[in-house]
Amino acid sequence: MTTKDDQYHIWHEKIYKPLTQKYPERKKEFKTSSGIPIPPITPPDEVCPGYDEKLGFPGEYPFIRGVQPSMYRGRLWTMRQYAGFSSAEESNKRYRFLLDQGQTGLSVAFDLPTQIGYDADDPIALGEVGKVGVSISSIEDMETLFDQIPMDKVSTSMTINAPAAVLLAMYIAVAKRQGVEARKLRGTIQNDILKEYVARGTYIFPPTPSMRLITDIFSFCKNEVPLWNTISISGYHIREAGSSAVQEVAFTLANAIAYIEAAIKAGLDVDDFASQLSFFFNAHNNFLEEIAKFRAARRLYASIMKDRFGSQKAESQKLRFHTQTAGSTLTAQQPENNVVRVTLQALAAVLGGTQSLHTNSMDEALWLPTQKSVQVALRTQQIIAFESGVADSVDPLAGSYLVEHLTDEIEKRACEYIEKIDAMGGALRAIETGYMQNEIQDSAFQSQLNLEAGEDVVVGVNKFHVDEEIVLESLRLDPAIESNQREKLRILRAKRDNDKVGNLLLALTEAAKSDTNVMPLLVECVENKVTLGEICNQLRKVWGEYRAPNFL
Repeated sequence: MTTKDDQYHIWHEKIYKPLTQKYPERKKEFKTSSGIPIPPITPPDEVCPGYDEKLGFPGEYPFIRGVQPSMYRGRLWTMRQYAGFSSAEESNKRYRFLLDQGQTGLSVAFDLPTQIGYDADDPIALGEVGKVGVSISSIEDMETLFDQIPMDKVSTSMTINAPAAVLLAMYIAVAKRQGVEARKLRGTIQNDILKEYVARGTYIFPPTPSMRLITDIFSFCKNEVPLWNTISISGYHIREAGSSAVQEVAFTLANAIAYIEAAIKAGLDVDDFASQLSFFFNAHNNFLEEIAKFRAARRLYASIMKDRFGSQKAESQKLRFHTQTAGSTLTAQQPENNVVRVTLQALAAVLGGTQSLHTNSMDEALWLPTQKSVQVALRTQQIIAFESGVADSVDPLAGSYLVEHLTDEIEKRACEYIEKIDAMGGALRAIETGYMQNEIQDSAFQSQLNLEAGEDVVVGVNKFHVDEEIVLESLRLDPAIESNQREKLRILRAKRDNDKVGNLLLALTEAAKSDTNVMPLLVECVENKVTLGEICNQLRKVWGEYRAPNFL
């Protein structure tokens, strides 16, 4: 009979050690400031009797202890700062600044017109161009956004959903202009339309064609952009809308099940696309619950992929995720306190095993973050990575009685939600009937009641007030951005081959009416300077627009 101690030595010699020989760790030796050596994980024979078989080992099913055997001992998480504002020129300056400061990946924030598929010169975009993100209407804007940024060297995450296929097409086309093959591109498009119907609202098309666009991207990227994460299934916005940690896990994984089922129905094999799926979670304030949440989500997803969908590959069973600290927890009062909140949230994400991380800036409850506040947010990650020592162990909190208890409890309660959603007919049906939305609203309402009753404390808001005058530097946007963007589009439309544009839009109409994969045509469209709004408006004519029902 193989003992737990034997299992540890098998894992160490057969899995962990060969990996570290192939990919050397960041240090020759990890040790504390007192000189105590830090093992990758504590051997089972040295821990208290809380060790359990269901924990497994890092890099092995059910991946509760991390998706890689060596985790951050080998390579730190990708440090991304979500950024984008004003014009492509201004955002490009911010990206290059962040890369110079040690950021290791880009995360693009788009303005509202871009997110809902309108050009900057559309009447509906009036007053919103460049306000909450960067304005991208054409391939020319995208090329400016990545000017002097080597697209084969940088991993890029794009928070875009309804028009994700168009923005990905632009990214591919700009890479080609740089001489970079699509096969070398690394990054992620959020591309998660179900959570838009549930919690965020930047949808365009009804569910059926939206799901078709998503499976077209899955199929296209499998061969053409194999290093790209084709979707980032997002619990972040579900949590920001007011859900609990349990609901965040449950509803995110229920949506993932719907995407996987749609892809299989479209003729894809689960092991052909599952390794390109990724997730996006929130790091909230309850420190130990958040750590347990990430661990529970990994184990639950692994079992879903293995037992429900029959995946054979370990890569298909790994829940890989990006984390962002919780914007909804930031306060306009005493904004310096937000640095502390963000630090604790970021630490929870790291101890929970995130693959990449964005840390919010302390002034985001007031305005778009300044360059200085963004630098402080990035330095928060770097201090955790290089000074705290928590990245020196693969899974520092494994075996903690409370962490393991919370992990089990979150997993159990999330399973109960998923079973209830299955009984309704799946995530899409649960969204159509308003079930998810109502559950989130109830949770948010209860949180507000707790806050108003003083049962929950937010420092500086309902306790520990001070009379203050906010003296932080603010970011000011040039009001000329909108007129400049309109002028760029006027020039672009005057100089391009408009007969070619017309023919491509007709071809797009026919492709949308058929089951033809639209991605190759979208790349051709943007290469010929067809704009984002023109493409989305053409698809609106075929597919219509989604109108959210009233569930009250």
